Amino acid sequence: MLTHELFHTLHQLSRHLTNSLNEALKPIGLYSAQWSVIYVLKNKGSLTQKELCDYLFVEAPPMTRTIQRLVKQGYVSQIQGKDKREKHVQLTDVALQEYPKWEQIVNSVNQKLLNNFPNESQEQLVKLQKSWLQQIL
Repeated sequence: MLTHELFHTLHQLSRHLTNSLNEALKPIGLYSAQWSVIYVLKNKGSLTQKELCDYLFVEAPPMTRTIQRLVKQGYVSQIQGKDKREKHVQLTDVALQEYPKWEQIVNSVNQKLLNNFPNESQEQLVKLQKSWLQQIL
């Protein structure tokens, strides 16, 4: 019973966090899935689509659609790799220029969502999440 409740509340929380971020990003034409890709590329640099899929735990078809949207928006470019099937995805200069504005929106939403959640609890939650993630990977 506890297991079911744990996963149910995690799913509810995840959906709420995603929806909140989507609403905040909507005016600038981005969604949370796109933000995730942008954030990873900003912090890790150029990656292949497979590396992005593996890191974000996303299947290839939705990742392809997300990357195609970002290419169309001018925020990422794809560079041919050594293997013809492999393309490296990287942020464009436009995305790098816009990134601080996007990050400010995301930080604002995050702060609002954490407004009544004590810092000590936040720190404990981060430790628990990291530990659990390491155990299941």
